[in-house]
Amino acid sequence: MILDTNALSALADGDATLLPVLGRTADLALPVIVLGEYLFGIRKSRHRTRYEQWIEGVVLPNFQLLTVEEETASHYASLRQELQTVGLPIPSNDLWIGALARQHRLPVVSRDRHFDAVKGLRRVSW
Repeated sequence: MILDTNALSALADGDATLLPVLGRTADLALPVIVLGEYLFGIRKSRHRTRYEQWIEGVVLPNFQLLTVEEETASHYASLRQELQTVGLPIPSNDLWIGALARQHRLPVVSRDRHFDAVKGLRRVSW
């Protein structure tokens, strides 16, 4: 499963309702885009140091980090065109996350319903 930023934030904050969802698989992945969004989000947090230590000590050693490569770019272009054609644009970073999900054939753990518009992608909520 791929975690979206809202799922990563919920995990960091100890959201107990998320844990059963994540417990369904041993294969957890984190797009580099989500890592960037999360690190940006904690920049002004008074708990920044704790969150950064959690990322370094817990998340990065236990999650597969998904990076953008040529195949991802092709999925991104197709996905963006598909959504534009039907008039359902989604945020840019979520296009990249969706592209990675399609590339790796993994569901996305997210509360963002716009992922439901992406053909071939399964969104898992909590």
